[in-house]
Amino acid sequence: MTRSGRFDAAAVARAAGAALHHGPGTRDRFKCAVCDSREVRPGALFVGLRGARHDGGAFAPAALAAGAWGVLVEPQHSPACVERAAPDQVVLVSPDPLRALQRLAASWRQHLGARVVGITGSTGKTSTKDILAALLRAAGVTVHASPENLNTEIGLPLSVLAAPPGSEVLVLEMAMRGEGQIAELVAIARPQVGAIVNIGPVHLELLGSVERIARAKAELIGGLEPGATAVVPVAEPLLAPYLRDDLETLTFGPGGDVQQVGLRDGSLELQLPFGVLSLPVAFDEPHQLSNTLCAVACALALGVLPRGRVEPEFSRLRGQTVTLDGGVRVILDCYNANPMSMRAALDNLARRPGGRRLAVLGKMAELGPRAPELHREIGRYARDAGVDVLVCVGEEAREYAVGFAGEAHLCETPEEAGRLLRNLAQPEDVVLLKASRSVGLERAIEG
Repeated sequence: MTRSGRFDAAAVARAAGAALHHGPGTRDRFKCAVCDSREVRPGALFVGLRGARHDGGAFAPAALAAGAWGVLVEPQHSPACVERAAPDQVVLVSPDPLRALQRLAASWRQHLGARVVGITGSTGKTSTKDILAALLRAAGVTVHASPENLNTEIGLPLSVLAAPPGSEVLVLEMAMRGEGQIAELVAIARPQVGAIVNIGPVHLELLGSVERIARAKAELIGGLEPGATAVVPVAEPLLAPYLRDDLETLTFGPGGDVQQVGLRDGSLELQLPFGVLSLPVAFDEPHQLSNTLCAVACALALGVLPRGRVEPEFSRLRGQTVTLDGGVRVILDCYNANPMSMRAALDNLARRPGGRRLAVLGKMAELGPRAPELHREIGRYARDAGVDVLVCVGEEAREYAVGFAGEAHLCETPEEAGRLLRNLAQPEDVVLLKASRSVGLERAIEG
């Protein structure tokens, strides 16, 4: 252990269950872990993970040359790394670098002694994480939150290891792409508060039904230790079978422990179990206000009463508005998309003042056999929400136009949609860009 409170080389090796092949690593001190050699910076431990196309360990010598604090690699990469390492750099070796990374993160979390909030849900979990971090900071709590969406079996450990000494609360987002994955994340993070923002038809291609999605999300509840707190939507029947008598349960939404009773002069009026709270907020989108209810319930579970203005720094491409030349406003909400988030985004578009409302929509991924039907439903929803012009980007997105039955345009790529927008959009128009991440829909307005 160093005076800074950070692990030294020997402590990192012990925590990770790795062998120390070169050290002791007196260069600065260990501060974080990275899995991309291009992200190496002073204090970074580069972890060489084997992927579908590349063996990250092959990049470890380059990471050392770039100034990494050290590297964690499989045994076959050790000789090249030891040869390249400077006297003050570290080479750690494990037959399973991912497992070693996870063990190291679990140990660092325990060393910090910080309380942990784990957040999952079908949609809105990243924004809820951002709002909760802002709530806690406004109340004077030292918070470390998952950056962007570091929420997988790789990303969550990286986020934990980036938490500095003195962190009082870790707010960690937890993604789910299949059964057993959230349970794996819970075992690393060991949260005292577990929040499920909502349950919806996401990842149907992988799990097949909303019921199985709920069961996978509920692994967060199942992994909580007795006495912890589960934060869930009020009267959600899909989660009812997984609630536990040995946990505290806080609910949010109409009729719940935390519910909205009004929005007045930029302040969200909340009914709490012990009274009314007026909370100034820097946003008014209905879906973000709903996410705020969940975030407030998490804060209460930590014993923190929110106070001060809530001004979250929302993660990139999650609803921020940019104004283009000519006064056209574009809502960039194209980090991800599913039927729930698509409806929320269209509702947000419908309530925006201005000229016409244009929706540029790409596909919603991972919906399985129901994908065409669900895309057509969103097309009908866009029509009913008052969208004036629909632009469908990509083959699967053509189904939106079938349900829309209004002025619709079909484009193959985001770039083609961007060229079309330059001709379609008029001053004061409001444009929504919404699609799953794989579409890269933000390219429609790049440059």
